[in-house]
Amino acid sequence: MHSRILLDIGNTRTKWKFEGKFFELNTENFKLEKLPKSSNIWVSNVSNKALDVNNKFIHFVESQEKYKSLINAYDNPQSLGPDRWVGMIASYEFSQGKSFIMIDIGSAITIDIVNQSGIHQGGLIFPGLKKIRECFNNFPISSNINIDKIGQSTEAAWTIGTLSLIVNTINLKVRELNTNCPHALIFLTGGGYPEIQDFLKFDHSYHKNLVLDGIEFFANNMG
Repeated sequence: MHSRILLDIGNTRTKWKFEGKFFELNTENFKLEKLPKSSNIWVSNVSNKALDVNNKFIHFVESQEKYKSLINAYDNPQSLGPDRWVGMIASYEFSQGKSFIMIDIGSAITIDIVNQSGIHQGGLIFPGLKKIRECFNNFPISSNINIDKIGQSTEAAWTIGTLSLIVNTINLKVRELNTNCPHALIFLTGGGYPEIQDFLKFDHSYHKNLVLDGIEFFANNMG
């Protein structure tokens, strides 16, 4: 009952860490009953799935004004999504005093930048590839594409067009942000990463469980 569970409930996927092992499933299929028994659960929840706020075993992550020397840019710190906050916490710990850009490629794509003083400069949010394609879900998707070309069928045109929209936006924004923080480390996470990784034009490190890492740092800091 005393082993700690770290729980990341996203819009599409839910992940948790228990006794050093990682697990995940679709959020729509997740229930607390699927977790091992524990009296110490730390959770970041950005989904519509409601959890019992009166459950004494659950500690809900909320964004704070600061974590160590990491400063939240929002006037209302708690309005920053907890997944973004703990993702920044993990990136902050991994960057060891360097500026960084954190990009989470999920149902929504978020980009946040933090300077070498630990001050959050703000961020961006826009729909992920899956959400954009759901706008016209009657269009087929091609598995064999080259985004440097234009499509010669509806299938290719839609696939290349939507992928290019995401990839070009990320590459452009990273290039722009690098003008302010030219030596920033770049951390990527999120389930949509495999679809775009080959088209990114900047050095980066991918951390599949960055949010869970951040929840762990957050929980340890809370004591």
